[in-house]
Amino acid sequence: MEYFAVEGGWPLEGQVPVHGAKNSALPILAATLLADGESIIHNCPSLTDCAAALEILSCLGCRVRREGETVVVNTACRRGHTIPDDLMGRMRASVLFLGPLLARDGAATACWPGGCALGARPIDLHIQAFQALGAQGRSWNGQLFFHAPTGLSGCRIVLPIPSVGATENAMLAACGAQGLTILDNPAREPEIVDLQNFLRCLGARVEGAGTGRIAIQGGCPLHPGEYRVMADRIVSATYLCAVACAGGEGELLGTDGAHLGPVLAALTAAGCEIGRAPDRLQIRRIGALRGFGALRTGPYPAFPTDAQPLLGAVAAGAWGQSRITETIFDRRFRYLEGLTAMGAAVQTEGDTACFSGRTLHGAQVEATDLRGGAALTLAALGARGESRIYGLPHIDRGYQGLEGSLAALGGRIRRETRQEAGC
Repeated sequence: MEYFAVEGGWPLEGQVPVHGAKNSALPILAATLLADGESIIHNCPSLTDCAAALEILSCLGCRVRREGETVVVNTACRRGHTIPDDLMGRMRASVLFLGPLLARDGAATACWPGGCALGARPIDLHIQAFQALGAQGRSWNGQLFFHAPTGLSGCRIVLPIPSVGATENAMLAACGAQGLTILDNPAREPEIVDLQNFLRCLGARVEGAGTGRIAIQGGCPLHPGEYRVMADRIVSATYLCAVACAGGEGELLGTDGAHLGPVLAALTAAGCEIGRAPDRLQIRRIGALRGFGALRTGPYPAFPTDAQPLLGAVAAGAWGQSRITETIFDRRFRYLEGLTAMGAAVQTEGDTACFSGRTLHGAQVEATDLRGGAALTLAALGARGESRIYGLPHIDRGYQGLEGSLAALGGRIRRETRQEAGC
């Protein structure tokens, strides 16, 4: 069993590049199914979630190869519209392949998607969007079956909440619908804009991403494209919070923090100095952290839920009071058990966690989800003594060699393997 061995209490210093955004790469990889031929995706991170997406494409008959940070997907020989159960179960984003399959084949079959256990994460909004476009669907024996015998037709879709996944799936399916689709109240995350830009690269007519209305003119002839995935803003937030937790200074390459306003504001309130330059982002923390007051997660442009555990790690070691209210996922605070094992003083009141910062100590803890695992790793960097972080498969879903990147910043962290009894 692998774990991170972390020796805390040492300030960080150095530079680290920010890899491509997982939450952009996954819908973009799914979107390659919309056009026949060879699409080239640059800055595609080497993550277990991305590997699962490439396996799905391979199982659908596509020829896939990776050349460093570039992935080439040739869909010319694609076949079938059924996603294997084991691949659907690996990650939540597997559901994003249903939209392109419906758009191209008028049919899609899969089981319910997997992913981190963060509480109720229904896909009813995805299903409603497909049905509004003219698809018929049913669920039987744990399987989802969708088909559109007469094809998809453009329509107006009003999302009751700005769901990121439902927005992406509606955009992807609408590219294969005849006529105009208007998507009201969509998610406005930067990754939605990145998907729009890739779809335009394929020849699709899509506009409005990042606003309260997206228009998709379906039925346009599409062709393969070449595109570069945006930098991962949550990975950027992770490196920033690492320096905040451990102290010192660091520079992030390949990002300027344009989509991190609420995170930068919270870190500034905690006593960090932030510097921005074209394609670079600096952070410096000299002296003790202080509580940053209150923050509340919400859909973009509010504070991102994926960065909430990272700021929880900061709050746990900051002198003073901090309050974090989580409005997106009802099990996002599971990482607090690990922080408590490190000596954190935190109490939960419904959807709010109240921190009274103090010096943390090393401990053996378990990651229960992707961002929670990253938060425990950051807390360990700032804690006194040694820590072991287990549950690395969760962390590897969203970070390309997190231990190597933190070591490049001066962190004393390494990946080790514990021999199981009887081996």
